[in-house]
Amino acid sequence: MNEATSHVLAVAKREWRAYFDSPVAYVFIIIFLMLAGFFTFSLAQFFEAGQANLTGFFTWHPWLYMILVPAVAMRLWAEERRSGTVELLFTVSVTPLQALLGKFIAAWLFMLLALALTFPVPLTAAYLGSPDGGAVFSGYLGSGLLAGAYVAAGMFTSALTRNQVISFILAVVIGLFLILAGYPPVTDLLSRWAPMWLVDGVASFSFMSHYEALQRGVIDLRDLVYFASVMIFMLFATQVVLKNKVGR
Repeated sequence: MNEATSHVLAVAKREWRAYFDSPVAYVFIIIFLMLAGFFTFSLAQFFEAGQANLTGFFTWHPWLYMILVPAVAMRLWAEERRSGTVELLFTVSVTPLQALLGKFIAAWLFMLLALALTFPVPLTAAYLGSPDGGAVFSGYLGSGLLAGAYVAAGMFTSALTRNQVISFILAVVIGLFLILAGYPPVTDLLSRWAPMWLVDGVASFSFMSHYEALQRGVIDLRDLVYFASVMIFMLFATQVVLKNKVGR
């Protein structure tokens, strides 16, 4: 293992421990599971639908992440900058990129852990019928990538400010834009006055069209590249902000 990789892993371990050193992580996971269950079994009427699939389960994930992921990511840089520990972090031979990747890995793994704990839902579907295993895998893949994209956006807004509340609000706004850009009511409204190439261009930035394909069980390389591009772009923007703010 080279020195850069060890620095990234050291930061990731530090952040991972930080999540579970306080009750916040446990409270977050409980709230996430409760809301996921409420949306699936109450709003989506999982049992009443009479179909052994997870469409109603995955449908609500973009909205859940839009509110909950910014709460996970808002402290990542804002707290470091407010307390002045970000300068200390960068003076121990850790570059902004290494710290950035370490924090991102820890936050994304935390979200993947919360997502993995929803396993009773597919088990329930399997008990009631014969869900499409490929569609379930694809849905979880899309949800995991979606969570990573939200984490990257939350890291970017956290780097912009020392105030965690402002970081949270900015991340929610970015998440809302990335949902609504491809939402049918918005695209229908745009199509009334804008050319189709512009409507398609705006919609292509949206999480929804890419996520919905994976949710249906269609794994398209373009959708995977899209989510990877969003994460890379947001992490790059975060690094630029950190270099300007911290002076390295």
